[in-house]
Amino acid sequence: MSSRTQTAGEHRDPSASTPRLRVAYVMSRFPKISETFVLYEILAVEQAEVAVELYPLQREKTSVMHPEAVPLVERAHFTGWLSVAMIRTHLHYLGRKPWLYLATLWTLLWSNLGSLRYFAGAVAFFPKAVFLARHMARHGIAHVHAHFASHPAAVAYVVHRLEGIPFSFTAHGSDLHRDRHMLREKVARACFVVAISEYNRRLILDDCGPQAAGKVHVIHCGVDTRQFRPRRQAVDSRQQAVGSGLSTLHSLLCTLYCGAGPFSILSIGTVHEVKGQTILADACRILKERGLAFRLHFVGDGPDLSRLRRHVEQIGLADRVAFHGRKTRQEIIELLGGADVLAAPSVPTRDGRREGIPVVLIEAMASGVPVVASRLSGIPELVEDGVNGLLVPPRDAQALAETLARLADDPVLRRELAEAARRRVEHDFDQQVSAAALAARFRMSAARPMADPAGEPEPAPVEVPS
Repeated sequence: MSSRTQTAGEHRDPSASTPRLRVAYVMSRFPKISETFVLYEILAVEQAEVAVELYPLQREKTSVMHPEAVPLVERAHFTGWLSVAMIRTHLHYLGRKPWLYLATLWTLLWSNLGSLRYFAGAVAFFPKAVFLARHMARHGIAHVHAHFASHPAAVAYVVHRLEGIPFSFTAHGSDLHRDRHMLREKVARACFVVAISEYNRRLILDDCGPQAAGKVHVIHCGVDTRQFRPRRQAVDSRQQAVGSGLSTLHSLLCTLYCGAGPFSILSIGTVHEVKGQTILADACRILKERGLAFRLHFVGDGPDLSRLRRHVEQIGLADRVAFHGRKTRQEIIELLGGADVLAAPSVPTRDGRREGIPVVLIEAMASGVPVVASRLSGIPELVEDGVNGLLVPPRDAQALAETLARLADDPVLRRELAEAARRRVEHDFDQQVSAAALAARFRMSAARPMADPAGEPEPAPVEVPS
């Protein structure tokens, strides 16, 4: 295991006289550029005086990384799949806590028996989970928080069972929609559970029963509203871009927004069926047939990129589309500054995957960019149709085309939606507010006596004064 000895919070306040609460964050991969919400939540939680230790289950191989992730990668605790130290740790628990070790393994396997994906994950990650339990106990971790209700939450569950360290997890989207095996066991043992939307909270309670209501709380994924801000007036943006020698990309996008170029449609996210990029391309083909001057910008990478490129060629849209690949947050901010609309036509996939509330929608709305999104899962909790954005049925290219054309023809509507969108994010999706609420729950959890792993009762819900 590699890590730096410096804790997550020490570099921010070296003069602090009281030790900070030490919280372990477990995630599937790090640094995953498409999961900016994890990265920036960690940074915001650290600002709330919590020392965060990172425990990624795998190291993400990427050529593009957000600059803020670099120091976190340097001090993250990465582990291999098997080592002498790992074997010794398993022998330690088999010798000291044999029944607890075996009972935990049995629960992990039995509760995932109906899911090949989760069962295989349980077999693969159990050796790491046991090793991490010992490591976290030795490093004074007071609470474990996992992102996603799938494998990361299962690892946090194992840590809790073996060492009694309280845990929680955040349920996002596809981790609930595709497969909910072992969800009941995780929720029952968790100190609290975070749902990023009321929609997700209802899904959890439908599966786990009303007795879990006291421990499942909605805390939205937020964005930094100081970084994602409405763009300047069009003329001012164009003049500054020319006068200060900003990047060619930024100058171009500012020009597009100012009306000197075609209507600029922006799509940001992993290129995957669930994001609905092919539906957006089909909608833009309709716009082209109607004679609308526009430019479609795809930002992101993913498993379906080659398929999307072929589709764009096949429908005769290549002359209207630009593929930008992966971008850092600052580059995303620049791209949003030149967009007339952000389109997020998410769809439910054949294997049950669907999005929760796409963070890119929150970023665009905070930036004062009108949004068009699917009426799906928790999205209507953010986007109120006709008030701060526009909603369309999933997989309906015709409706999407008509909605985009409506925005292209009505700059007053675009401005009204953008202003209302910014207010919505400031009120309910501010990252600092969400991080403070999460940090408060961490502190309440750590203040309770640590459970006896050998015979703990179900944790009581953590209540935080409003």
